Amino acid sequence: MLKITVCAVGTIKEKYMREAIDDYAKRLSRKCKVSFVEVKECPTVSEEGALLKKAIPSGAFVIALDLKGKMMGSEELAEFIDAKLTEGVSCIAFVIGGSDGLDRTIPAAADLSLCLSKMTFTHQMTRLILLEQIYRAMKINSGEKYHK
Repeated sequence: MLKITVCAVGTIKEKYMREAIDDYAKRLSRKCKVSFVEVKECPTVSEEGALLKKAIPSGAFVIALDLKGKMMGSEELAEFIDAKLTEGVSCIAFVIGGSDGLDRTIPAAADLSLCLSKMTFTHQMTRLILLEQIYRAMKINSGEKYHK
């Protein structure tokens, strides 16, 4: 079973946001194993970057969420995840920076830099949008309809 790890700066403080993220994690649990690693917010982006690097599981295919990254549609993300599974990837780590962004060394070392949108989202919203898109990709790859 594919393991998805979301490594992110900061914690989710808002109850409604935590509930939405937990809901998608629960939905995904039938398709993959989802885990979260939260690192503390630091005075500098480079300090956060160092903590994030330590949080990434060894051997994971690393995807940095970055405004300068590659943009994919939902179907493309589904195809990408399916291709990684076919290649034998068993763990994908998504890395999300804090409110000041992601340390540049993270995307530079990542296997892929991914841009969810040219719009700027809070890092909390990014987690929710990411999980929804992963869920959508899993549904697409299972041949199930998901368009809500």
